[in-house]
Amino acid sequence: MIAYLGLDVGAVSTNLAVLDVDGQVVHHSYLRTEGDPIGSVKRILAEADRAMLEMEVLCCGTTGSGRYLAAALMGADVVRNEITAHTTAALHFFPDARTVIEIGGQDSKIIIVRDGVAVDFAMNTVCAAGTGSFLDYQASRMGITIEELARLARSAPDGVRIAGRCAVFAETDVIDKQQRGIGRQAILRGLCESLARNFLSSVGRGKPIEPPVIFQGGVASNRAVAEAFEKELGIGIRVPQYHDVMGAIGVALAAGTEDLRGRRTKFKGFGVEGEHLTSRTFECPECSNRCDVIEIFNGMALVSRWGSRCGRWDIAE
Repeated sequence: MIAYLGLDVGAVSTNLAVLDVDGQVVHHSYLRTEGDPIGSVKRILAEADRAMLEMEVLCCGTTGSGRYLAAALMGADVVRNEITAHTTAALHFFPDARTVIEIGGQDSKIIIVRDGVAVDFAMNTVCAAGTGSFLDYQASRMGITIEELARLARSAPDGVRIAGRCAVFAETDVIDKQQRGIGRQAILRGLCESLARNFLSSVGRGKPIEPPVIFQGGVASNRAVAEAFEKELGIGIRVPQYHDVMGAIGVALAAGTEDLRGRRTKFKGFGVEGEHLTSRTFECPECSNRCDVIEIFNGMALVSRWGSRCGRWDIAE
């Protein structure tokens, strides 16, 4: 099989997608990064190797917050930011998309699309109240899984209002509601509704949210959150089949259109267990930004460097 591979390395999850030459998803996987992006990339590639024995990767790409690290580890031909990757994937499945809402474990974003082009976007800054980790923590605190949280939240006819502008205040409010004897299902539905309100009032503030609205990212698997968005916006929400790996699909699609100009792919193959990358950082003294520059080494060889705002130190390989 001739295929294109995309890898999305985030703070919470590492996602992989393999597409055939027609842009159809032939393999995809999602696993927790668990604070070890190098290890998670190795594991997910080994898993894909076992699942797809007869596959020739013509071109591959990376995205996500760990995209440069992943590119150095596996050998990537294409590196794209998350906005580009998620827009590409959304338009692949929904060519008429006008708004993309993406909520992951530790970040969230809104992308405004007009005539097939991303014309505006916004991302969360420092608060986790509008991200998946907010719900993950509350589920853990109540001794249930995130899947149980979603199921229980949908079983409540109405949700109690939870202060969702801050993760700390939300937890205090949840404890108060519990102490007042309010049922767990109503509190969980209230948490999902507070996440949607927080997103729209902070990340989506001032943005022209028009249908079709595409909801993707790991949190999109929680139907209670999708229903909360529909309630707040007064319009239907579309959730893609591969909502949790859309970033990986987007960068795989980008790889499929990349012109390598006769070169072979840089992809090192699925067996990268023997790669031993190390990193170090230094502070650039050239201006008042004092950027933290990250260097990646394979043995003694410098293979990648990034982090400066001006691009002074950046090298692709």
